[in-house]
Amino acid sequence: MAEEHHKRPVKMPQLNIKIIRLIAAFVVLVLLILRIHNVALESQLGASTWLRLSVSGLIIGGMYALIAIGYTLVYGILFMINFAHGEVMMIGSFGGYFVFEAFNAIPVTLHDGTQISFLNAQPVIAILLAFLIGMGIAALTGYFLEKIAYRPLRGAPRLVPLISAIGASIFLQNAGQLLFGPQRRQYINPVIIDRGLGWQIPIAGTKVLLTYSGIFSLVLSATLMVALYLLVQRTKLGRAMRAVAQDKRTAALMGINVDKIISQTFVISGALAGSAGVMWGIHNGLTNYFVGFLPGIKAFTAAVLGGIGNIPGAMIGGLFLGIVESIGPAALGIDFQLQDVIAFSILILVLILRPSGILGEALTEEKV
Repeated sequence: MAEEHHKRPVKMPQLNIKIIRLIAAFVVLVLLILRIHNVALESQLGASTWLRLSVSGLIIGGMYALIAIGYTLVYGILFMINFAHGEVMMIGSFGGYFVFEAFNAIPVTLHDGTQISFLNAQPVIAILLAFLIGMGIAALTGYFLEKIAYRPLRGAPRLVPLISAIGASIFLQNAGQLLFGPQRRQYINPVIIDRGLGWQIPIAGTKVLLTYSGIFSLVLSATLMVALYLLVQRTKLGRAMRAVAQDKRTAALMGINVDKIISQTFVISGALAGSAGVMWGIHNGLTNYFVGFLPGIKAFTAAVLGGIGNIPGAMIGGLFLGIVESIGPAALGIDFQLQDVIAFSILILVLILRPSGILGEALTEEKV
């Protein structure tokens, strides 16, 4: 008995692992604070620059949050990561692009004989249709993605749908390249949300430009996030989605059509990604077949950061990641081209130090 007890492997206590994580987190935090302090002493950046960077981060973060919510919704229902979600955003972006191009090609004659495009003659209609079509085709893509790539693998081991998602991502990228071409396409905005126009806000003796396109994107992102939260918490569909996320078998016994709810979840997540794609084109001015890859990966980082499966966590994670990505290079004194390194470093640190995210991962007995 003594020999068997001696050969038994010794497990590290859970408390020791937590202490190691806390020490590692403290060391990283101290190093970051020292670096930021040293850069701040040498930096010549004023308050207006920091405000401009923060607003820019909020705008991009709102788009990350919309995409991250799509990851979170699908993970909460199926416990899988839909790595083709960024390509759904790309398809929505092209939907908005072609609407603006079509309306820009339609001439309209004003009362004084001046000719302008329909895009600027009826900008509200053009913007509304761009979002409706962009969100519609993205939602349709999400619907068929679930039907073709994921539903046949519903009972397979969890690694199998993940491989299918990666394959679907590559397929949609190549399909986008064949359909729309490899070149970058420039978004032509209506004048009322022109990227070069905005409000001049005086800050610390200088003026900060808040562009119409940026503020429009930020307000619309916040509106869609609030609308989704209310849908999930206050509607019959939302209750059904939460029931299916908790226990599919019990939900089916209670009369809920599980397959229908899963399809509707993919439609909603696709529509949100499509809206983010149109906003991305409006604010940044460019789109191409590869436009959804990096935002998709960063939105996944945001979802993990906030707590995968947690909708408020995805919102907070997206906004936080956008701000850190925007002001991080200036605060750390590094090149702005390294902002992607900051985003993925955050992903690695979160997975090591707090895998459950800021607000915690939504766990069920089935998932455990």
